[in-house]
Amino acid sequence: MRWLGAVLLVLLAGCDNSPHPRGSERGNTLFVAFQERSPRYFDPTASYANNETPVVYQVYEPLYGYHYLKRPYTLVPRLAEEVVAPHYRDAQGRDLPDDAPGDQVAESVYDIPLKRGVMYAPHPAFARDDAGGYRYHALSEADTRDKRSPFDFAHSGTREVEAEDFVYAFKRHSTPRIQAPLFGIFAEHVVGLQAYGERIRLEDARLRAGLDPASLDKPFLDFRRWPLEGVQALDRHTLRIRIKGKYPQWKYWLAMSFAAPVPWEADQFYAQPGMARNGLSLARWPVGTGAYLLREYEQDRRHVLVRNPLYRHDPYPCEGEAGDREAGLLADCGKPMPFIDRVEFNIEKERVPLKSKFAQGYIDVPEVERFDWGVEFLADMNDAEATRERFTSRGFQFPRTTDLTTWYMGFNMLDPVVGRGDTPDAQARNRKLRQALSIAMDWEEGYGRVFLYKAGEAAHGPLPAGIFGSRHGTVAGHNPVTHQVVDGQVVRRSIEEARRLMAEAGYPGGRDARSGRPLVLNYDFQRAPTPEIKAELDWTAKQFAKLGVQLEIRATDFNQYQEKTHQGRHQLFFGGWVADYPDAENFLFLLYGPNAKSLHEGENIANYQNPAFDRRFREMQLLDDGPAKQRLIDEMVSIVQADAPWMFGYHPHAAGAYAPWVGNGKPSVMGRDMVRYHRVDAGQRTERQDAWNRPILWPMALAGAALALALWLARRSWLRRERQVALPTGGRP
Repeated sequence: MRWLGAVLLVLLAGCDNSPHPRGSERGNTLFVAFQERSPRYFDPTASYANNETPVVYQVYEPLYGYHYLKRPYTLVPRLAEEVVAPHYRDAQGRDLPDDAPGDQVAESVYDIPLKRGVMYAPHPAFARDDAGGYRYHALSEADTRDKRSPFDFAHSGTREVEAEDFVYAFKRHSTPRIQAPLFGIFAEHVVGLQAYGERIRLEDARLRAGLDPASLDKPFLDFRRWPLEGVQALDRHTLRIRIKGKYPQWKYWLAMSFAAPVPWEADQFYAQPGMARNGLSLARWPVGTGAYLLREYEQDRRHVLVRNPLYRHDPYPCEGEAGDREAGLLADCGKPMPFIDRVEFNIEKERVPLKSKFAQGYIDVPEVERFDWGVEFLADMNDAEATRERFTSRGFQFPRTTDLTTWYMGFNMLDPVVGRGDTPDAQARNRKLRQALSIAMDWEEGYGRVFLYKAGEAAHGPLPAGIFGSRHGTVAGHNPVTHQVVDGQVVRRSIEEARRLMAEAGYPGGRDARSGRPLVLNYDFQRAPTPEIKAELDWTAKQFAKLGVQLEIRATDFNQYQEKTHQGRHQLFFGGWVADYPDAENFLFLLYGPNAKSLHEGENIANYQNPAFDRRFREMQLLDDGPAKQRLIDEMVSIVQADAPWMFGYHPHAAGAYAPWVGNGKPSVMGRDMVRYHRVDAGQRTERQDAWNRPILWPMALAGAALALALWLARRSWLRRERQVALPTGGRP
């Protein structure tokens, strides 16, 4: 029976439930998951979805970026040599002083010096032949027939990044060939871009005249042929961008992938016959200067980044915010990045298996771009002591911060009951009604103690922490309408105060004082009431019931909701906003009168209009961060706190989720290039995976014993039959 023991030993030696190839845990690799399906665009001009950022922001580098550790978020140079201040010109083109009033500025000019010696990652688009010509710029369909990735080409090349690459990239936003989500915003601000877009559409139509419109192959649209007035290369390493008027927020757009360089050679290379048919395009195979390049792409299954061998010197930061040094986040000060050689993204369609593999140590970070995972794991730990003990004892890390997001419940200010009101008396009564309801909505309870999977901090205004001008989290920043200070602590006002306001508004006990009828308010909710959502809706209705108000929930789909808000037929609604950039303007514009949804098709769903607020907003838009801007922000926040067009809800938590062997993990909701800061201790990972996932041997041993017994019984039965066959059946011989 020795052979049976040998078989069992072999089986046990190979017993491994890891989803990765055996031994891969020992490499300098970060294992990450992604859900649903592969991202649609890795093209920096088109990419605007959150699930695309893990690849796009590791492959491409914009002009600016965000400091990984500092809060509030601070701009730092990436491919720019420095973060520059613009100089201003008046309508006659004359230079203005830096402190010129914003209404005198006709044009802001950004002259941006670029880092020298920055090279593109190796790519066949740059490959040259012996004569110095481009090796792969005149391919036929036969040449590309068997090509499925840039690595199928035998040769590759590189070149230095130049200012003209940024000019080309900005011109590319006018393309009709692909989705360009920022063209409208950029055309509003960049001198000449609107007219440039119109010209490009005409030129593209000429190029494609007579061609099959359904053909995937399209002739090369070479933007170098047509100049753009507002974006120019002053020399090889100096870029000039001209912006209409004064727009201090422009600098933040330069920290997005839309401001990354695009080499014309890449467009030329991918425009050749057969490329699109084989999935060869910038949408799938990006060409950048970042710390990583995309090495493998398996649709809806797997993506792999590897270290860019030509990446420039990029030291880890030596400064951060309070607590970073104690957390070990400054230990790598000055060391060259990236620290990780390879990043593997593997699809995990279901949350439960993903969470299980993370807990087993087979996934290092659930999803690098999402910071709701940490919140969910913290909620799991709060729900079950065994889960808390498991994650705590194993050393998992869930650092938490406040997201640059706000959620709120809004009033339609055009509504006769909860809105502004058409007389001074109605305005006063409606305002008190909104204030009373704002007190009754106990966000601290709902999203601080009940719905922990959506946990956050109660908001006192529209601005979350982490941006200039926000006073969130301070006593000075509390909302005096809904809260008060008791013994130095900010606490929600009592329900008795809310009831008093209800009576003053004409609704004592939740009934109309004139008709005696109960007050019924309609809540237009933009989702189907699933069991999970129903619990939140029930909780919301109970908050209103504390004042005797009946809340009628009208669940609608997205299209119905959009139609209602466009037509102004909503009464109460739930809204939210995720920051595009860390500036107060990006939140306060949600309450700016000219942005009213039902009147001007803007993002002001509450249709809030207050001349005092609007006047300050226009002034604030033109100011750089400083005391004058802070004063205006404080005044605007005070105005909307008193008017209460929103029940300020909560700013959600953002929490990273990192395995114990992942270093330098810190949630960064603005900076998307976080992978190059991370490091992995592969030795610790290997040891922990072995310790946490040891096979349970007794079932195998029991099965082996049962098999041995069965074999022994079978052999004994066979031998017995053999002996019976051998016995003589007659008398003596």
